Amino acid sequence: MPIMLYELVGRDKARPFSPHCWKVAFALAHKGLDFETVPTRFLEVPQIEGGASKIVPVIRDGERLVADSFAIALYLEETYPDRPTLFAGKGGAAMARFIEKWSQSTLHTFIGAALLLDIHDCLEEADQAYFRESRETRFGRTLEETVDGREARLEAFRAALAPLRLMLGTQPFLGGEGPLFADYIVAGALQWARVISPFRLLEEEDPVAAWFERCLDLHGGLGRRTKAAA
Repeated sequence: MPIMLYELVGRDKARPFSPHCWKVAFALAHKGLDFETVPTRFLEVPQIEGGASKIVPVIRDGERLVADSFAIALYLEETYPDRPTLFAGKGGAAMARFIEKWSQSTLHTFIGAALLLDIHDCLEEADQAYFRESRETRFGRTLEETVDGREARLEAFRAALAPLRLMLGTQPFLGGEGPLFADYIVAGALQWARVISPFRLLEEEDPVAAWFERCLDLHGGLGRRTKAAA
């Protein structure tokens, strides 16, 4: 029986956009595990598995339910040790924790604010009302006010990617010669932006852009199956 992955979508069920769900999709493919997705909208999340989780991603693997992307990756590594590793040992898991915190504080902070209206516009009407109310409460201002000036902030965001850019000057992936979960953490954030908005985060000649293209090609082009926003 394939693993079930509950993933976040908007009006179009074929366009999952959550960065956390993309991490897990990449991780499942990395492990070579069969999985099926369950498209889930914002207001449907509390109903997952009878209210088993308030967040996505969630996976069902037989009798096991696991929520939270990092917890899922750890579960997959422990449960399927004979398949390709996501961490290459405890040191790799610790490194991935750091990458996750860096990604959330650097990538998510900018992307989440800059693309608020793009996310809102891809949702069903009921989800739009929920999203606007919850995000305007979180940011303390309207979606429009939060997004305003994103072009002016873009250069600072690109500059903040310098550590990643420098590392990719010496190796093709964060994991070395091949990807590890650390790669999927960052790729998930960039895929979030790619799927939800035509707003260009990276310059074409940026080594980070080239690395992301390599990530999109992984696992039979899993990331490319969802087309970029036009």
